[in-house]
Amino acid sequence: MTQDELKQAVARTAIDYVVDGEIIGVGTGSTANYFIDELGKIKARIKGAVASSEATAARLRGHGIAVYDLNDVESISVYVDGADEIDASGAMIKGGGAALTREKIVASVARRFVCIADGSKLVPALGTFPLPVEVVPMARAAVARRLVALGGQPRLRLKPGSDAPFVTDNGGHLLDVAGLSITDPAALEAEINQIVGVIAVGLFARRGADVCLLGTGGGVTTTTY
Repeated sequence: MTQDELKQAVARTAIDYVVDGEIIGVGTGSTANYFIDELGKIKARIKGAVASSEATAARLRGHGIAVYDLNDVESISVYVDGADEIDASGAMIKGGGAALTREKIVASVARRFVCIADGSKLVPALGTFPLPVEVVPMARAAVARRLVALGGQPRLRLKPGSDAPFVTDNGGHLLDVAGLSITDPAALEAEINQIVGVIAVGLFARRGADVCLLGTGGGVTTTTY
């Protein structure tokens, strides 16, 4: 199976976790897009969705799914999203799609976090994929120096085809940090969160996945944490 076929397979399986009549949280990225397309087929079963990015909100609305502001929602039954990396404990690196802050906010409200990914995303240790850190623009250089002190190699994410910084939906800039040895994801998440100027870090360990649906050549495997 191709990588796209694996993503489609886990997206279809994730529909089994949708709670009828409720509002669900939806992530951002290529795998999440496949889930949105599957969700569009059963949209009459749900009340609506909370989106983790403007791009996700637009795709949901394109399928005729009502999009709610999180401030108007008391609870979310399930949050479905992809990952750039996930380890055996359910800790993840996320943010390749630049939506890590809103993804983290929506995930924090959901009763269950279902990660959907192809098999290549399962790793023995996090850190091969550069760790995204969203920062207040004026603090970019100061935060970068702190990340270097932690052993990282931060690089400013640029707009595609441009020398200008990429700007997130929140108005932040992104530092993609290579070279980190992430032996304790929860501890590193807490440490980076304490750096003044950091909006959010793309480590999802303190609130990791509850379930991982992993697309493999032999089918979709389910791991519960």
